[in-house]
Amino acid sequence: MAKSSGSSHKVVYAALAGNLLIALTKFGAAWWTGSSVMLSEGVHSLVDTSNQGLLLYGLYRASLPPDNDHPLGHGRELYLWSFVVAVLMFTFGAGVTLLEGARHIYQPTAITDARINYIVLGASFVFEATTWAIAVREFSKTKGDLGYLQAIRASKDPPNFLVILEDSAALLGIVIAAAATFAAERFHLPQLDGWGSVGIAVVLTIVALISARESKGLLLGEPARPRVRRSILAIAKSEPGVERADLVFTVHLGPDQVLVALSVEFADSLATTDIEKKISEIENEIQSRHHEVIAVFVKPQTATRFRSYRDRIRAQMAAPGE
Repeated sequence: MAKSSGSSHKVVYAALAGNLLIALTKFGAAWWTGSSVMLSEGVHSLVDTSNQGLLLYGLYRASLPPDNDHPLGHGRELYLWSFVVAVLMFTFGAGVTLLEGARHIYQPTAITDARINYIVLGASFVFEATTWAIAVREFSKTKGDLGYLQAIRASKDPPNFLVILEDSAALLGIVIAAAATFAAERFHLPQLDGWGSVGIAVVLTIVALISARESKGLLLGEPARPRVRRSILAIAKSEPGVERADLVFTVHLGPDQVLVALSVEFADSLATTDIEKKISEIENEIQSRHHEVIAVFVKPQTATRFRSYRDRIRAQMAAPGE
């Protein structure tokens, strides 16, 4: 996970440092002004800070070497902790913010000094925009020709896109907070301060659901990108003595950890020792071209046997829904 992990660590550390400073500043401003929306923003930044801590822990766990209980390593722990981050964003981030907004709507309190809110929100916007720019720059290096939304859907590296989503929500939350503060002061309706908290809760809910969906897919197991799958199959088919090759599956165990299973039909003229040699050559060639492939399993079998196996698996998967 060296390449992806290095980029992910840089993005997460930048977001962690920025959000911690922002959270402390927002809580201080909330205490001074009595602003509900500023307290909600403080909770938002505190949740983001804890989320970055969990992502760092996930990166550490995913980097642990294989052992007897985990022969393929711990790569999926990163996906587990990414899903936990999405859950915390929904429960503590959106949930607490929504409750605070509702409380302030029914028990409104006027903002004591709105200027403090504007100063803190302006500084927070600069900090958040900086970490957002770092995350987008690192993400742009790997997204290729895909649009950002498509790249997030296709990404196998949760820390990079989670930080982008969190920082985007933070920037939008700051805009909502500033608008709510202005409206509450301009129209002398402190309830609008609470409605600003509700708006921030809605933003957090949407981002949390998107994050949970993407992390869940990775946790359950997503295949390698089409380009990689095509390359792996082409390598197997190009080996002399191979009459037919089918890709049984590829699955990401981590951002840079891919497991591959192939079904290969060899020429009848090949002896057992020749087949073993061919399998070794296929495995070596795949791993030399795709360093993210940590294991290749090749099963020698005829095309008929492969189709029978594939159809049987599909029937088993369809059976529970019948």
